[in-house]
Amino acid sequence: MQVKKIVILGPESTGKSYLCQQLATHYQTKWVPEYAREFLLTNGAVYTYQDLYTIASGQLAAENTAINGLQPKQQSYADLFTIPANTPDKIFYPLLIDTDMYVMKVWSEIVFNRCDNRILTAIAQRPYDLYLLCDTDLPWVADELREYPDLEMRQTIFQYYKDAMVNQHIPFTVIKGSYQQRFETALAAIEQLR
Repeated sequence: MQVKKIVILGPESTGKSYLCQQLATHYQTKWVPEYAREFLLTNGAVYTYQDLYTIASGQLAAENTAINGLQPKQQSYADLFTIPANTPDKIFYPLLIDTDMYVMKVWSEIVFNRCDNRILTAIAQRPYDLYLLCDTDLPWVADELREYPDLEMRQTIFQYYKDAMVNQHIPFTVIKGSYQQRFETALAAIEQLR
């Protein structure tokens, strides 16, 4: 089985989770939700600098659990005629990851003007195959955890992510437009990994 790890990142309210769900459904695969939401809903929306490393650890643990639990998708009778049974390593299996340590880095630097070295080390050590960077051109949708409704601030945060993507070696694609356009752009980028 050929697993490709694809990270979806970007500012708040840019459709990351929705895009993960769409792509996971399309590929009949798993996706790793953003652990920060679970943590903040459980522990409250007020957080400390130390909490960000706890959140980062939870995100990495969720990703590891998903990777360790991967199984090839169930083959149908028709698939047996299109995928040779003796080449399971050729099955394309994208794992979609809603945010990663770059999100933790940007979040930490914006809120606390510093970042835990353990998060920076994780960025350097975690291998991925593709980043999908969601732009701020979707309408803002408020919820109890989102902090930055101002478009100018959201665009500033997007630029932080874009700068990070430009300064690393993994390919990335900017995702923008309608939900359908975002899905099509993401799909085209993922298909380049085959």
